Amino acid sequence: MLETGQTAPDFTLPRDGGGTVTLSALRPGPVVLYFYPKDDTSGCTKEAIGFTEQLSAFHEAGATVLGVSRDSVAKHDRFRDKYDLGVTLLSDAEGTVCTDYGTWVEKSMYGKTYMGIERSTFLIDGTGQIAQNWRKVRVPGHVDQVLDAVRAL
Repeated sequence: MLETGQTAPDFTLPRDGGGTVTLSALRPGPVVLYFYPKDDTSGCTKEAIGFTEQLSAFHEAGATVLGVSRDSVAKHDRFRDKYDLGVTLLSDAEGTVCTDYGTWVEKSMYGKTYMGIERSTFLIDGTGQIAQNWRKVRVPGHVDQVLDAVRAL
């Protein structure tokens, strides 16, 4: 599991709208990298809308906000368009980035276990180090916590 002070694993992933994003290319600015289970579900939609509503504040603080799930780029495009999202959505269809960040975990619901993405957020500073991380995120109030941490860098 990644901890504060460790180097964030670099990656290049396809993004909504086409093209790719490479984490290391975003230096020296900080990056908010949030992992979410699935496009167009209740909690994930609220989280994406929350980050979108505060996107200008993140940009003023110099940060880039990236959302990652295993959904396809086409599904990300539909999700973005349906809710007019401003955050960049990355497709980790193979799950390698989720594995690298330790967010692909065993979960359980109604007595059944399955593998899925644990809602998690990583704040990566301008040198590529993990400045802070949040695991098992609860959506209410989370965006404000992350924004406060970005401003404190």
